[in-house]
Amino acid sequence: MNRKDVSLFKTRLRAKGQVTLPGEIRELLGLREGDDLLFFLDEKGQVVVERERVIPPDQAWFWTERWQRLEREAQADIDAGRVHRYANVDKAVEALERKANARDRNH
Repeated sequence: MNRKDVSLFKTRLRAKGQVTLPGEIRELLGLREGDDLLFFLDEKGQVVVERERVIPPDQAWFWTERWQRLEREAQADIDAGRVHRYANVDKAVEALERKANARDRNH
């Protein structure tokens, strides 16, 4: 890749190794004050910067592959209109009980 083919942003290394990331880069990475960053070398020896998303331990279950698969399935049902709306929780529970009772009678 030629330097003329990419956008370049200049910054300066300060005391104690501090660098101010240009606003365009912060915006591209969706960075905010206090975010964690990862730096690593790729196979070409170039430095890559990524935003590290730290997940609190009590929310880790949401990001498991199984849960994310279930989230995608649920969203597909919503997008396809395969949902039911109820006036309240009691009405939803009644509908589920009717469905379970009908299934039990058919087996």
